[in-house]
Amino acid sequence: MAQRIGIDIGGTFTDMVAVSSDGHVATHKIASTPQDYGDAIIEGLRALVVDRRDVVDVLHGTTIGSNAILEGKGARTALITTKGFRDILEIRDLRMPVLYDLHWTKPRALVERRLRLEVIEKLRPDGSVAVPLDTTSVASAIDMLRKEDVQSVAICLLHAYANAAHERTVAEAVRAALPDVAISVSHEILPEIKEYPRTSTTVINAYVQPVVRAYVTSLAARLRAVGIEAPLQLMQSNGGLASAAFAATAPAHIIESGPAAGVVGGAALASRIG
Repeated sequence: MAQRIGIDIGGTFTDMVAVSSDGHVATHKIASTPQDYGDAIIEGLRALVVDRRDVVDVLHGTTIGSNAILEGKGARTALITTKGFRDILEIRDLRMPVLYDLHWTKPRALVERRLRLEVIEKLRPDGSVAVPLDTTSVASAIDMLRKEDVQSVAICLLHAYANAAHERTVAEAVRAALPDVAISVSHEILPEIKEYPRTSTTVINAYVQPVVRAYVTSLAARLRAVGIEAPLQLMQSNGGLASAAFAATAPAHIIESGPAAGVVGGAALASRIG
């Protein structure tokens, strides 16, 4: 009998539900294992699922990305951006979003200033080239990345949503020189106008990518090892589902995975009961 498995992990408990094709619902709650959240998931599945060959879907809501940000446990991240834009993470959209709060302090940027590196280039809003990409400045940035032992790099150049050519060139150069470094490129993560949201989102993706990728890859392998061949899918911040491969590459889209799952589930239950 086919079963769909839902898993939600939090800092305290891991909750699971199995819904069979005949409508039967079984649940299981187990203490989370923060040292490796996959331990609790595998142990819980052993108790919840009788025949793992029956599992056709594994749907997972997780706070692994948001926890990495809140606890400051993401990767050592650098930003490569257009000359003159290294401070956009500090400037943001507004000087002070809480207008009359004299005690408000800006959150610390996920990339320290010395690791915000500039390359010489400039695109116009229509994507045409105003200043060609200077490969010497790209090489200098790569040398800095190597010296600083950076684990992840966010690449966000001016108006790359309109023309991704410069970003692709920089990404290819970084990937060739530093094949073990994770790379997040803005035109792939958030190809939209407005520099701060695009830069911030790309930096967030870079900051959590090694953490999320390691977790998702390990969990998918452990599921297969215990006989569950069904694909692992993760809840996105928008309430939809993403493949494990997509979540590992673009984890910015699953930062609100756990909270979003609760909202979507609550809305569905409210609709059913009127």
